[in-house]
Amino acid sequence: MLPELKRLIEQMGKEKGIDKQIIIEALETAMVTAARKKLGPKAEIEAHYNEEAGEIEVFQFKTVVEKPVDYDTQISKSEARKYFDEEAEPGDSLGIKIETTTFGRIAAQTAKQIIIQKVKDAERDNIYEEYKDKKGQLVSGFVQRFDSGSIIVNLGRTEGIIPVSEQIHREAFKRGERIRAYVYDVKRISKGPQIILSRTHPGFLRALFEMEVPEIAEGLIEIVSVSREPGNRSKISVKTKDKDIDPVGACVGMRGSRVQSVVQELRGEKIDIVPYADDPVKYVCSALSPAKVDKVLLYEDVRSMEVIVPDDQLSLAIGKNGQNVRLAARLTGWKIDVKSESMVASAANEGYRVLTHIPGVSEIVAEKLFKEGFKSVSTIASADPGMLTSASGIDEETASKWIEEAGKIIAEEAVAKNA
Repeated sequence: MLPELKRLIEQMGKEKGIDKQIIIEALETAMVTAARKKLGPKAEIEAHYNEEAGEIEVFQFKTVVEKPVDYDTQISKSEARKYFDEEAEPGDSLGIKIETTTFGRIAAQTAKQIIIQKVKDAERDNIYEEYKDKKGQLVSGFVQRFDSGSIIVNLGRTEGIIPVSEQIHREAFKRGERIRAYVYDVKRISKGPQIILSRTHPGFLRALFEMEVPEIAEGLIEIVSVSREPGNRSKISVKTKDKDIDPVGACVGMRGSRVQSVVQELRGEKIDIVPYADDPVKYVCSALSPAKVDKVLLYEDVRSMEVIVPDDQLSLAIGKNGQNVRLAARLTGWKIDVKSESMVASAANEGYRVLTHIPGVSEIVAEKLFKEGFKSVSTIASADPGMLTSASGIDEETASKWIEEAGKIIAEEAVAKNA
């Protein structure tokens, strides 16, 4: 039995990937529990693995006394000297070796359960530590089964789960099929570590490009931002400090080979690769690709842009159900309002006509004032006569009269609003 135990400890450690010391501690704990089952809860028990002998040695400790009162914890001096130690004296603690074969079936069964549980706990801890470090990485496995819509993935030593919320809605997998996913989260639960996988996370797309494009893995190209509508379309922005490298071309690959590998893994998801630019206007224009942009009005204080495109580019810039502009906004971090040239022209016409409500202001003058920044009746009311004079070429007296009339219109609107 002795060399058998030693071999068993070595084998279990290798198979389960558990430190040998953890298995030894589990065996020692199990033997102490088994001994207490036989000898009672008050017994002072210790167990130690003797590597040389290849066995777990169990000792019961008793105090040497003249006349024992509690035979579970005490031993008489005469008995101690006769059977264990000729020099035993009252007060000494005597370790008496116990034969483990005397523990009986129930005690042995209890010991077995403890060993199994301890080894399972150690195995779970190992798996948790391993996958905790893999958070944010790609893993591969096989579809093992389906559970209430979730996909259970066999990862080898453990299982991962792809919840319904982390699946691409039009993807379908069969049992036994190979599957690749992104380690989204790793949690400790009572049953062991729960490895949550995702195929919809933006990090999945990022990790796929890192795998397909060596320049990204080597740090020569940086993925700045990723925005996804899983299963439909994605945008990814890239940059490099090396002037000899085209970051977009490197990600596309020869004849599109690299990006096509990613598209195939995502089962046809369209991917736009955008060059990052420090200039936000240039960056947003690239992000709205394939649409062409005519003009951009930047409102930096609210991180917003008004993007004007040719009429025939409007649907392309906005995309199906607003998808293109929505992805561009997420990618760049800017609020984007796309308008066509005719929409802007129409709004301008409507805008300057508001000024004709002021008595004496013709359409021609109103258009001229509008272009100079006087875009509402309130801007006229708060203007300086000299400003209106330089903007429209009228005299100061007329300008003062328009300011007065504009003030009356605002006052009337306020009264009507409060009525």
